[in-house]
Amino acid sequence: MKPLAFILSLIFVAATAFAAEAKPNFLIIFADDLGYGDVSTYHASDCHTPNIDKLAADGMLFPNMRANCTVCSPSRAALLTGRYPDRVGVPGVIRTNPDDSWGYLAPGIPTIGNELKQAGYHTAVIGKWHLGLESPNTPNERGFDLFHGFLGDMMDSYTTHLRQGHNYMRHNAEEIDPKGHATDIFAGWAKDYFRERSKEKKPFFLYLAFNAPHFPIEPPEEWVAKVKARSPELSEKRALNVALVEHLDDRIGQVLAVLKELGLEQNTVVAFSSDNGGSLPHSQNNDPWRDGKTSHYDGGLRVPFIVRWPGHIKAGSRSDYTGLNFDLFPTFLELAGLKPSPKIDAVSLVPILNGGTLDAAQRDLYFVRREGGPAYGGKNYEAIIRGEWKLMQNTPYSPLELYNLKNDPQEQTNLIGKAPQVFKELSTALRMHVQIGGATPWQKPEEQ
Repeated sequence: MKPLAFILSLIFVAATAFAAEAKPNFLIIFADDLGYGDVSTYHASDCHTPNIDKLAADGMLFPNMRANCTVCSPSRAALLTGRYPDRVGVPGVIRTNPDDSWGYLAPGIPTIGNELKQAGYHTAVIGKWHLGLESPNTPNERGFDLFHGFLGDMMDSYTTHLRQGHNYMRHNAEEIDPKGHATDIFAGWAKDYFRERSKEKKPFFLYLAFNAPHFPIEPPEEWVAKVKARSPELSEKRALNVALVEHLDDRIGQVLAVLKELGLEQNTVVAFSSDNGGSLPHSQNNDPWRDGKTSHYDGGLRVPFIVRWPGHIKAGSRSDYTGLNFDLFPTFLELAGLKPSPKIDAVSLVPILNGGTLDAAQRDLYFVRREGGPAYGGKNYEAIIRGEWKLMQNTPYSPLELYNLKNDPQEQTNLIGKAPQVFKELSTALRMHVQIGGATPWQKPEEQ
């Protein structure tokens, strides 16, 4: 080889190696039913979350982000596909009992695991899956190299880990029976995962989905004692929830500490959020927003949302952009050097993370939930936000409501009938979303 050609080849190899090394790692920490008001970085709270607060202080805080749904499965389906949940077959909660299951993750839709795996990433899910209990919708079959967690919807106890007598704890396809509190177990597995990945050059994506603070509200006893000693005025229900959240926050701190100890912190993009708002019957707090989990009022949709990447995202920064959890999908793909598919519904936040802006007025935010029982009848109910306006209903049988979120952020004054042109525009847009979603089956196909 001629000297110049040899030198150029070395430069090319070096540049290629640098590009591979420069690919960031990705970590999503996803809480379950964590209320906006139970994260103390947003405002003063009887619930102390110093580790989540520090994540915000070291990165960018988003006060106006929403979950993609008011309940678990649809929100998670959207997060992992970048598409509205009814467009991937998950408008409602996937459950053990097929007669009460309202979603089936559509075959062939790529997940973020599929996309990043093709880009050379090791992909993993630790914690709650809730997008399928059997083939072909287990994590290993939907783009993830490693699954160490819980397949189902909720645990009947954080210490027995069973759901209606079923053990859904898995290490990949193997049924396992770990001991201890689920929050401790998932945090421990995440720390072990980082230790393994630190030995490899390959970038990684970890989706760390805790069950906490979803009911049953079962914090470890020492955490309850700590909260009661500090705040004896709290009701029993409130003290239990605060303890469960503070225990979760502590374990998140441990996970992030190991990331730092291993030298992985600087090149890892960490995102933190929740699948929906907190459950009011379980004394969870969504202040200052109205209502809670299952509701299309903002207490059911507004969630904590933080992104940190040292040296790339300005520490202590804040964005008032109005978006959705699934915007992490194209954001991560773009940061990994990939071009997101035009078929997705999510919007990349990269311009914001780089210190720029996005025009939230250019997009509609669409929400859907399907549910059974007498209150819902197996039907959908929807909401849409366009700019400062929100059109919504909270059961399939309730009338539509219209709110101006700029003038009435607590959604107290229903303007239905008082803004006919806005209603016409939003109801037309909502019908189009419903029609598009109806093209995707949401039940398991019959055996041929």
